[in-house]
Amino acid sequence: MTTILVTGGTGTLGRLVAERLRADGHEVRVLSRRTPPYAVDLRTGGAGLDAALAGVETVVHCASSPKGGDEEAARNLLAAARRAGVDHLLYISIVGVDRVPFPYYRTKLAVERMVEESGLAWTVLRATQFHDLVVTLLQGLAKSPVLAVPAGVPDQPVEVAEVAERLAELALAAPAGRVPDLAGPEVRTFDSLARAYLRATGRRRPVVRVPLFGKAYRAFRAGGHTAPERAVGKATFEEYLERRFGQGVR
Repeated sequence: MTTILVTGGTGTLGRLVAERLRADGHEVRVLSRRTPPYAVDLRTGGAGLDAALAGVETVVHCASSPKGGDEEAARNLLAAARRAGVDHLLYISIVGVDRVPFPYYRTKLAVERMVEESGLAWTVLRATQFHDLVVTLLQGLAKSPVLAVPAGVPDQPVEVAEVAERLAELALAAPAGRVPDLAGPEVRTFDSLARAYLRATGRRRPVVRVPLFGKAYRAFRAGGHTAPERAVGKATFEEYLERRFGQGVR
């Protein structure tokens, strides 16, 4: 039995990783800002973080926030992991962080580099956007009478449970460095995803493709955040929508 700490272990991905590892019989500690007994803000670290890591062999680092603070969190986590003698640190990143000059992606890439240079044995997995994230974005856009999407932008969403399963496998394996990306089964236009979402939720909105500007948009439009050669995910966006909304979206 391995003792594993999952940061962000109450989040969309981390919760599933923790459940899978526990089902396999391992001792799992869930670290999040508000959930005892390991309620720790990684951005500040401290004695609580050292206590959470005591006796831990593997860390699965899922905690992340587009609002900022990931680099400070990683710095504190890596230092504490070194003090605790952690054998393996596994980090989940995003496909395209080295190709798309989007602020959050730049932060994820910076954390990747911190992990690589930490002196710890490490593994990094990059995945494409989760189905859940695409739906959250579309829910916000659909509040307007017209659903406006960025023109010409593809996407390749993946099922979060599949990413969690892969992370659990990697957590129990030897440190492997940068492993092959995990991407969803289909590269889709964003407007096609929007229309599928509208059908699934029974909403009626015209979908309008809006051209945007800037380096990040050009990189997204070029598919910098997709990995067609790594379309190893199984569940399609429509299958996810049918499971979540039950409208028979196919």
